[in-house]
Amino acid sequence: MTIRAVVRGVGHYLPERVVPNSEFEARVDTTDEWIRSRTGIERRHFAAEGETTSDLGAKAATRALADAGLTAGDLDAIIVATSTPDLTFPSAATMVQAKIGMTNGFAFDVQAVCAGFVFALANANALILSGQAKRILVIGAETFSRILDFSDRTTCVLFGDGAGAVLLEAADGTGTSDDRGILAADLNSDGSYRDLLYVDGGPSTTGTAGHLRMQGNQVFRHAVEKLAQTAHAALDKAGLTGGDVDWIVPHQANLRIISATANRMQVPMERVVVTVQDHGNTSAASIPLAMSVGKERGQIKTGDLIVTEAIGGGLSWGAVVLRW
Repeated sequence: MTIRAVVRGVGHYLPERVVPNSEFEARVDTTDEWIRSRTGIERRHFAAEGETTSDLGAKAATRALADAGLTAGDLDAIIVATSTPDLTFPSAATMVQAKIGMTNGFAFDVQAVCAGFVFALANANALILSGQAKRILVIGAETFSRILDFSDRTTCVLFGDGAGAVLLEAADGTGTSDDRGILAADLNSDGSYRDLLYVDGGPSTTGTAGHLRMQGNQVFRHAVEKLAQTAHAALDKAGLTGGDVDWIVPHQANLRIISATANRMQVPMERVVVTVQDHGNTSAASIPLAMSVGKERGQIKTGDLIVTEAIGGGLSWGAVVLRW
């Protein structure tokens, strides 16, 4: 018998404030048409003053628990993927743990920028397979609006705030690709590309939070190439191909990247969950947000084969194959 980490519940939360593209027209030299045509983004959500990453994560966590029919006391661990924690320390995960009333188990953060949720899923899977935990809440939560340079039109229009959560539970499987749960993961990074996407501040350099900086054209080129490669690598590990995929749930950074990656995987866009138009790039939150929305829409159903992939600063990139 094989142990699998199976999705038991999902949930998401978006801040109340909706920011349409038109709001940027008065701040920087851009237009709604320019943003839509190059990114597919139409609007995004920004956290309210005083609303933190752990606040968003806790609300998504509560909804995922409700979806699973469980309580905080049923959890063994919480992993939060984020690049915008409330504080340098303690971890946002421990703050979520306190906010949902979980007093047992353990909690920690994972930081791999936009690829963070994929890395967190892989870590949660390993903890479950090793017997360290039976139920883990994996959360992606970000308040990227706090690190944007609103005078830089190439970056400030791209990002939004939000959180998504997936509750994984240990279950028996047969050891075949027909099992529900996480079937394979592929993780990668290459620090030589650091200057393509980074934040120009930190406690050991400037002592400030800093602002996001990006070489958009270079990131786009690497994203299309590396996302398709990592997705195929994960599928190969699971003994599957692109033809077996029911849904791609990609990192929601840019509609052109999403479309180009699906094309390379030979998966039609009709089988891709797309939310970037409504959320913008929510970094580590984008995949669990899309999973939750995809289930809510009736797209993702029990037994569906899902491929999820992401690339972020580092550069760090990876993919997870799972059966819902």
